[in-house]
Formats: sequence, C-alpha cells, structure tokens
Amino acid sequence: QVQLVESGGGLVQAGGSLRLSCAASGRTFSSYGMGWFRQAPGKEREFVAAISWSGRTTYNTDFVKGRFTISRDNTKATASLQMNSLKPEDTAVYYCAADSRGSYSTNSRNYDYWGQGTQVTVSS
Repeated sequence: QVQLVESGGGLVQAGGSLRLSCAASGRTFSSYGMGWFRQAPGKEREFVAAISWSGRTTYNTDFVKGRFTISRDNTKATASLQMNSLKPEDTAVYYCAADSRGSYSTNSRNYDYWGQGTQVTVSS
C-alpha cells in the first residue's frame, strides 16, 4: 500500500516556474514507477511525465518537453516535477501516481495509487 501526497501547486504568471513534490508513504516506494498526470476543467486527465523505479528512464509528453523535468529521490520517497516556462494552458490539477510494476507508463490505468492532486494556475 502506498499513500501519495502532492504539494507545491499555486498561482504563477506565464513564464514562471513551480516545483511539485509527491511524498510517498510505505517501504516499497523505490520499486514503483511514478507518473504525473493533470486534469483541466472540462477535460480528461492526461499524461504529463513518468519515471521508472530506478530513475534511469523518464518520459515526457510532447507538450512539456524542454519545460518540465520529472525526478525522484528514493532515499526520501519523493517524486518531483520541475515546471519551467509555464503557460496558461498548463493550468490544471496535477496528480502523482504510482505504478507497482516499476515502469514509466503513459496509461493512467496502469497506475495503482493516486494522490489527491494539487492545483496549478498560470495567469497570462
């Protein structure tokens, strides 16, 4: 069982940066792949970025490449999403999720545990 708690969301102007953190409970965090998803009002939840259990493999969706970076620290049981050059269209609730297979899936159905989400609002 893994519990996830996101933090770091907030209001930022376009072009600004935020760093989201996901704190995990449970002793098996290092075996889980981690992902970040987001959901804007009226839209479906969409994949943002993922990282394998070891941290050696990451994958970002096209619309955040070069702007967002996913990372993890298995010693602290945390995963992070550094978001730079934010745009108004990045406004959404951001969720972290854990995949017990340890992979870096883009499919939300492959994730077993989810956090409650953190709101990111980017003003123009």
